[in-house]
Amino acid sequence: MALLQPRLSLKVAQRQILTPGLMQMVSVLALNKLELKEMINTEIVENPVLEELEENVPLLDDVAGQEAERERPAEEIVADAQRDKTDPFEEVDFGSYFQEYLDPGFRSPNNYELMEKPSFENFLSQPSTLADHLFWQLGSLILTPEVHDAAEYIVGNIDECGYLTATDEELLEGYLRERVALNTGSLDNLATMSPSGLEGVVSNGVADPATLGVDPAIVSRASALLACALKTVQQMDPLGIAARNLRECLLIQIRAHGQDLRLARERHIHGQRAARMNDVDPEDVETPPLGEAIPGDPTTSEDSEAGLQAAIEAEVTPLDEAPLHDARIEISDTATHIIDKHLSLLQKRDLRELAKAVGKSVEHTQQAFDLIRTLDPRPGQRYNRSDARLIEPDVAFVKRDNEYVVVMNEDDLPTLRLNQGYRRMLKQDGTEKDVKDYVKERYRSALQLIRNIEQRKNTILRTCESIVRRQHEFLERGVEHLKPMMIKEVAEEIGVHPSTVSRAVSNKYVHTAQGVFELRFFFSEGVNGPEGAGTPLMLLKRKVKKLIEEEDARKPLTDDQLAHLLQTQGINVTRRTVAKYREDLRIPSTHQRRKRD
Repeated sequence: MALLQPRLSLKVAQRQILTPGLMQMVSVLALNKLELKEMINTEIVENPVLEELEENVPLLDDVAGQEAERERPAEEIVADAQRDKTDPFEEVDFGSYFQEYLDPGFRSPNNYELMEKPSFENFLSQPSTLADHLFWQLGSLILTPEVHDAAEYIVGNIDECGYLTATDEELLEGYLRERVALNTGSLDNLATMSPSGLEGVVSNGVADPATLGVDPAIVSRASALLACALKTVQQMDPLGIAARNLRECLLIQIRAHGQDLRLARERHIHGQRAARMNDVDPEDVETPPLGEAIPGDPTTSEDSEAGLQAAIEAEVTPLDEAPLHDARIEISDTATHIIDKHLSLLQKRDLRELAKAVGKSVEHTQQAFDLIRTLDPRPGQRYNRSDARLIEPDVAFVKRDNEYVVVMNEDDLPTLRLNQGYRRMLKQDGTEKDVKDYVKERYRSALQLIRNIEQRKNTILRTCESIVRRQHEFLERGVEHLKPMMIKEVAEEIGVHPSTVSRAVSNKYVHTAQGVFELRFFFSEGVNGPEGAGTPLMLLKRKVKKLIEEEDARKPLTDDQLAHLLQTQGINVTRRTVAKYREDLRIPSTHQRRKRD
């Protein structure tokens, strides 16, 4: 029987690997101008062999002129010195001389006043995020430490749109694990906390206590604590925050709107009651705060709703604006019912079906629909707006002598050169071997970077020259004359791999007579067009969008009709293709676009 024994074996195989130089070339090619400038500045700091060629550095012609000046005869130099000789008395700066004696206070010399001041960017305020806005509101509320910690934990689970991404079970389990990890003693406090401290709120979903290794009583208290904290966060600004889905988000906003309308109606009735009893102009009466009794008014008591209802039933108060308040409240209640029970019909924008479902007229349903449109489905986005992206074109297509040429934008881009001092150091006999090896390695790295930057420039130039040859009609006449073009075709024309062209046009922009465009804008797949020519997909989508915008809202075009209209223009597409592009443009279907009387 054969025994298992360790053995050594040799195997010859070929494998492609990326050298450091090739990896740098690939990364440099994908950079735009701003990123390349930042990368060059970083390399200049890290590599002492590299240095930037500045404008004040003397060139070879200037150095030759200085050498010729040194070789001039001594007689000419003496004659020029005597001719330019000035009175020594005029060279004395009497202002600074007497300033030390005439100035009553101390003044430090100018060389000590040149201090490095902080950058102005340090004084610019950073935009506030949604989390910052919510934490600021938490700091202004009077909460117990346990509720405050739970509210902070909930805020940490809110995404950029303002929705709470975790379920009740995930929140509970994560909160308990965090309390145990921090060892803050909050779990012990939860076990002894009274139900009144949590306002009697109990969570619907409770995780299995056995899986958490925590006492069931503590789990129950933590669940109620998180529910209380969630209720607190949902009452913060912006309204609709910390909701689990769209329905809950809209319900939070519309219910708050209805509550505001009822409070406004109550204020109005109280003001009318006070004016009626005192026989004054209602506009001159200062409306008391809500919930506060009006002196001499028997209908205002601790239970404001009961007093309000009694006043209405007795019909003792002329309410000039009460019908308006009642109509707004009714519209708000209808909108609440639509969001809660008929959200699918709302998404279809079928007003007739909505009116039947809620038992209201079409006009009333339209007003409720318009009110719902004022709500914000993404309340957190207003605090998470990204800054405008700075775009600087890498190339420009300039017309010269009736021909377009490609011009690289190299303004403010550092010009690199090699430091000659380190080259002389390599030739010196007294230089240590370690120093020479380090300088040689830095020289190779600097040369490789300079070659890669030049290779990037050549690749971009050749790619853009191919684009100019293929898109001459676009440059002359506009977007409507854009032709389909594939990256593979350009790569075959300039003799490189398609991935190289893809990196060359990635995140780079070009300035043309038609505007500033991303280089990828010119690459688009084509469809069958008139006379066998291709039509870019972008233009096809623009045509579909234009046809839909010009349609009759009462009789919107179907996908079959859109495909037929495009075929009459010489563009051979099917209904499924039109439907796909319509969905890409986020345009509703025919049924959803139809407006009914």
